[in-house]
Amino acid sequence: MTAAQYLDPTLPVADRVADLLARMTREEKVGQMMQLDAREGVKEHILDKHVGSILHTSPELVVEAHDLTDQTRLQIPLLIGEDAIHGHSFFEGATIFPTQLAMAASWSPDLVEKMARATAVETAATGIHWTFSPVLCIARDLRWGRVDETFGEDPHLIGELASAAVRGYQGAGLDDPTAILATAKHFAGYSETQGGRDASEADISRRKLRSWFLPPFERVAREGCRTFMLGYQTTDGVPITVNDWLLTDVLRGEWGYTGTLITDWDNVGRMVWEQKVQPTHMHAAAAAVKAGNDMVMTTPQFFDGALAAIEAGLITESDLDDAVARILTLKFELGLFEDRRRPSPARIAQVLGSHQDLNLEITRRSLVLLTNDGLLPLLPTPVVEPTPVVEPVETTPPVVEPVETAPTVSTGSTTGAGGMRIAVVGPLADDPQEQLGDWAGSSGQVTWLPDGHPREMITTVLDGLRAHVPTGWEVTHARGADILTLEPDPEGTHFPDGQPRPPIVVPAPVDDAQLAQAVTAAQAADVVVAVVGDRIELVGEGRSTATLDLIGGQTALLDALAATGTPFVVVLMASKPLVLPPSAAAASALIWAANPGMTGGRAIAELLLGQIEPSGRLPISFARHVGQQPTYYNQIRGQHGNRYADLTQAPAFAFGQGLSYTTVEYSDLVIDTPDVSADDAIRARVTLTNTGTRPALETVQVYVSDLVTSASWAERELKTFTQVTVDPGATLTVDLDLPAAACTIVDARGERVVEPGTFELQVGRSSRPEDLLRAEFTIA
Repeated sequence: MTAAQYLDPTLPVADRVADLLARMTREEKVGQMMQLDAREGVKEHILDKHVGSILHTSPELVVEAHDLTDQTRLQIPLLIGEDAIHGHSFFEGATIFPTQLAMAASWSPDLVEKMARATAVETAATGIHWTFSPVLCIARDLRWGRVDETFGEDPHLIGELASAAVRGYQGAGLDDPTAILATAKHFAGYSETQGGRDASEADISRRKLRSWFLPPFERVAREGCRTFMLGYQTTDGVPITVNDWLLTDVLRGEWGYTGTLITDWDNVGRMVWEQKVQPTHMHAAAAAVKAGNDMVMTTPQFFDGALAAIEAGLITESDLDDAVARILTLKFELGLFEDRRRPSPARIAQVLGSHQDLNLEITRRSLVLLTNDGLLPLLPTPVVEPTPVVEPVETTPPVVEPVETAPTVSTGSTTGAGGMRIAVVGPLADDPQEQLGDWAGSSGQVTWLPDGHPREMITTVLDGLRAHVPTGWEVTHARGADILTLEPDPEGTHFPDGQPRPPIVVPAPVDDAQLAQAVTAAQAADVVVAVVGDRIELVGEGRSTATLDLIGGQTALLDALAATGTPFVVVLMASKPLVLPPSAAAASALIWAANPGMTGGRAIAELLLGQIEPSGRLPISFARHVGQQPTYYNQIRGQHGNRYADLTQAPAFAFGQGLSYTTVEYSDLVIDTPDVSADDAIRARVTLTNTGTRPALETVQVYVSDLVTSASWAERELKTFTQVTVDPGATLTVDLDLPAAACTIVDARGERVVEPGTFELQVGRSSRPEDLLRAEFTIA
């Protein structure tokens, strides 16, 4: 055999790939196309099945996996993947940021990029090369269990934030030792479920895909996202795993994508046991290979199935080569043949959990103030400047003070006028792990963090208020309600592929004693902070919900609080928008905190006290009732009226909404280029005036309405946005610049075009019609 050219780092990557590919047996090629679950061990995967990748690998098994790989014939390094979704989810002590949906409320690509960069730095130090993030799905039906993993309901906002995440994860290039592979998922239309049920048939046309669901993916494909993950669902009867139109015609063909495709969990096996479109794993493996899949996630039967398919003549060994070449290319470009990027204890000690300053800034920006009758802020004091954000790579670990949890009454530590008594109630007021949300520590995906992330790293709402109220104020606590209990699924403990079935959620009964304690605390207080929402058992894959209501004793708790007459604030700490009971409307203020991560309690306390300014804006609409589903702002024109017979269609809160502690007025929208061609830009300006006494970070949202279209289209679409600081009493002019080429529709032929005619530029603080100024322009 000739010299091992693939081991020569001076040769071009393509030459090294070709040399190694020529040396591989068919078993080694099939193995390279497999990614297997490492929770039960790695020896068989590596030595018997020659796997190219593993996931869900404990810190101990990462080291063992590398050692085993060095014993193999060709010593092809592994790609080790993990769901580092909003931080290094399953490594104890890592920084856990707000969930993706929460971060989207910041409307800040800059902060999302910094989050991804920080996550990459922490993740790479532990020997992980690949994250299955970001999610580019469009969330429309709030019953879907994975809403929290998305950036919301708008394709433009999703594209902006997803691109930022990809830049952060992949850093300066794959040869950067702190870079990890980003994954755009789930390609495509996975979130367009029937009845909100996870992984159900996505009843979606090709034109609809091109109109809204594909643009964010096209953007990150062209910008260099190195891997795409395929959705679980079928579309028009065809599983995405073998959808030739999507994978070959669009992704590889029209977009020229040369990156690596990975299936989602057991997609190949699901074609046999769940979707039942393939008779055997041999046939499913052949179909997956012919469709252009590269990496097959967690279908162990793919190994024997693909080899049998070759023997049966369904595929040839050479049919594997393109997929294997793409996988090997990633490994060479990451430099893994020269440096496995094993876990680095020194690097782990330096960077793990070291990004809490950045985390706090993102969390502050993720909070959305939805209503406020003037009760907030509780302290009308000068603004405390945010802690400076240190660049992720160079951050030192923050000093974390011990959290006092034993007393039921505590006194704050900061100076201020006082005597106010705050009662903190609700099942999520002091629940640190639930605050982190899905894909974090004890959320159920791995076994080695049964108790979650270290308690001392997490600040709950109760912790935050105890630490930040002025001296002389009192903070009391009563749980007040529980959310749920669990029962076994009568279908059995496991799915046919061996994965555990989630237990069935049963709403917890009202506990009269708990409720009475909360009422007593409220009656003795000057203000109540009620922290309610959902739990991890109601969130994630296979956990779509038939209701959007607060469940358990939570509605009874809010009803009882409203009856006391004590002013109260509702903090909705929920993975997605929920439908709130009428008693929530009696609250003096409502804050949506999604799942705010480790620093959530501090940021919420600062917001309540007025130490920071609320600046978050909704990336997703709130429904008034589950019967309104799906609820999103860019609905297609053509409905009979704007209501149901018994209910308005208007959302409770619309995409883009959010309050400040001041009022910013919009006026004088002027278009400087009222007549343009499709190659020109629309240039406009709008005047903002802060009529209050506090500064505002205002998100200026720019929508376009094509007034007459050749095919049905949305009434308005977000096309760009900008954030500006408006000081108290200040007036400023904001310049707006929008390419006319962005004013497109997808016509009846399925082609994205700019149609000539009259358009309306709509500028304001949210997507609600009453919040928008309008001016017309023409594209010739």
